[in-house]
Amino acid sequence: MSHDPLQALEEQLAMAMQPLLIGSDIYRTSSYGDGHPLSIPRVSTTIDLVRATGWLAPGAYIESPVATPEDLIRFHDPEYVAAVMEAEREQHLDAARRERFCLGRAGNPIFPEVFCRPATAVGASLLAADLLGAGGVIYNPAGGTHHGRPDRASGFCYFNDAALAILRLLDRGMRRVYYLDVDAHHGDGVEAAFAGDDRVLTVSVHEDGRWPFSGTVRDRAGGSSRNIPVLPGFNDSEMDFVREEALIPLGRAHDPEIVVIQCGADALADDPLSRLALSNGALWRVVRDVARLAPRVLVLGGGGYNPWSVARCWAGVWATLNGISPPVDAPDPARAILQALSWRRSQGRCPPEAWLSTIADPPRSGPVRDPVKRVVEAVLRS
Repeated sequence: MSHDPLQALEEQLAMAMQPLLIGSDIYRTSSYGDGHPLSIPRVSTTIDLVRATGWLAPGAYIESPVATPEDLIRFHDPEYVAAVMEAEREQHLDAARRERFCLGRAGNPIFPEVFCRPATAVGASLLAADLLGAGGVIYNPAGGTHHGRPDRASGFCYFNDAALAILRLLDRGMRRVYYLDVDAHHGDGVEAAFAGDDRVLTVSVHEDGRWPFSGTVRDRAGGSSRNIPVLPGFNDSEMDFVREEALIPLGRAHDPEIVVIQCGADALADDPLSRLALSNGALWRVVRDVARLAPRVLVLGGGGYNPWSVARCWAGVWATLNGISPPVDAPDPARAILQALSWRRSQGRCPPEAWLSTIADPPRSGPVRDPVKRVVEAVLRS
């Protein structure tokens, strides 16, 4: 075994060929602030559920490093990175820089860990990119901050860990990356980061007409992206259709050396920030099948604003990556975790029993509507 810590981890991943989960206690001790959609516990509850269900094998968990400013400026403007660091240190920025960098406004608050928390999510994704050279599967549920722009925060995202991880992969010699984004909101920041770069195929399945109001079928980002905007009420049968008819064929045609999946949980029926209607099983099937397209797989989190639905979904993603079919009924230790959660929104005052006692949602099947078929046909023709 190598004395180099990074090489030792690479060897561990290659020999064990078991998926690795990267996390940090910073998500247990920090929050965007009362009233913010991301004031809820997500990553910490996901990891607690994974442990409670017995799905975390010895040696599968890695503590995340924190990305350095030097890491971040591979994609982000140095002045912007410095502003985020100052915002954490001083808990304040002057009005001009708040406006310029979209910090402390538009859903991007200045909070005590405003630099360290997103830099930890980036650190995990960069570590994953470094470890995946020899193959394997790595899961970073804190990742997926796909709206981050080089010079500003956007959509609750301060740094774009997905873009930085893909850049690291390209720097390490990867020539074909398939980035799939199934968050309810268009993956605009990642798409823009690789516009015109034929090495990276970005595909985004998202709700049509929802913020950031981009990602139409015609948006091709220089030819390196495909967008699949879907209707409110998007159901499991429609996601299965999109998966089989578009996501798998597009991925196969790109012949990726690695797939990066942004698995936002806000497309689920119980999420307050979209009008989509998926069960968590529909997202698990996407992860299962897309992960088979390449010898290297990096799975990230993303959106998700109901503490019960996002944690149950993301714990099930980890199970899926390990070849485990998540059960309907949660074991007693997992139920205790779910029952201890609270949510200040009206939906959380009297949560349905299923949120407190199950992992897998019931299927949410329905008709495959003509507009969904037409979007897929247009994407395949483009």
